[in-house]
Amino acid sequence: MARLFAIIKALARAEGRDQKSFQSVVGNNFFIVTALLLQSAGGFVYLIIGLVMLFPLSTDPLRKIPPSRLALWPLETGERRLLRAVSPWVNPMTWLIAGLALWAARGRISLGLWGLAAGLVAAGFVLSDLPVASLGGLWRRMPQFPSRLNQLIRKNVRELLSTLDFYCALILSGATLLYRAFGPPLPREAFLAVTILAVLALSSFTQCLFGLDGAGGLSRYHLLPLRGWEILAAKDAAFLAIAIPVVLPLAPLAGLGAALVALTIGHEPSVNRVRAQTRWRFSTGASVMLGLGQAAAMGMAAAGIFLTSVWFLIPCLAAWLISLWAGGRAIERRPAF
Repeated sequence: MARLFAIIKALARAEGRDQKSFQSVVGNNFFIVTALLLQSAGGFVYLIIGLVMLFPLSTDPLRKIPPSRLALWPLETGERRLLRAVSPWVNPMTWLIAGLALWAARGRISLGLWGLAAGLVAAGFVLSDLPVASLGGLWRRMPQFPSRLNQLIRKNVRELLSTLDFYCALILSGATLLYRAFGPPLPREAFLAVTILAVLALSSFTQCLFGLDGAGGLSRYHLLPLRGWEILAAKDAAFLAIAIPVVLPLAPLAGLGAALVALTIGHEPSVNRVRAQTRWRFSTGASVMLGLGQAAAMGMAAAGIFLTSVWFLIPCLAAWLISLWAGGRAIERRPAF
């Protein structure tokens, strides 16, 4: 029993560290703008953020131990079964669902609402237990990009797909698409607002484009026979390859302008203030003020294109090209090691 207790204690410490990593949402543009500007009117946005966070919060704690290592531990069959039964209670979400079950039994909440919450948590638990290799194989089947930057772009797309930012934007876009298909007509201006929110959900990633490359990621890029602007362009191409499909059901040209402005502002902190990021968490921006400024610039660009003229897309494109060149020069000036 002492061996089992030591394993549960270690799992609890690891789970605690993992839960703390979700604090990255506080530095995300999507959360900052909602909390400061939308406030109580942003209830739907808070719901999206909570729904997206629910799945990684509901992961199986036992998945933190590599299966090959767990198989080598000197545990008896009964101890392994007991570990399997006890380990889910290391996750706070299990206690939350148990508490909601008590509320449902006392009539405080409906049984259907409890079933929905329990089903979502169970889905996250089961999905985390699927082999990671199958998901990696699926991502490696993404389309090719016809350029010598092909593999870099595909790698960068996989990085963006492993952030919670993307799934917030995807839910916004998908919900709007479903409403357009089955709901009453929306005012034209509504598509502008949702477009800005969707690009805003992705925008924090533009401030940490090298954050998922690991320690020394920029140094390793110096080993490639590429110019600095090409390295940065591969990052931008991956971002646009995600952002453009997301805004297609909304206001695509306004969304493209907002995405270009987000990249323009995000190049400087991405190159000069590299901050490590964690997969399956929200991206953290460089600062609150930069995030608010980026959100305001994106909103103005999208509104100008959508409400005034498509020609406003040209200065957005020009500013992005200048920023790309300047960011490339900054990458080349950085010491290799």
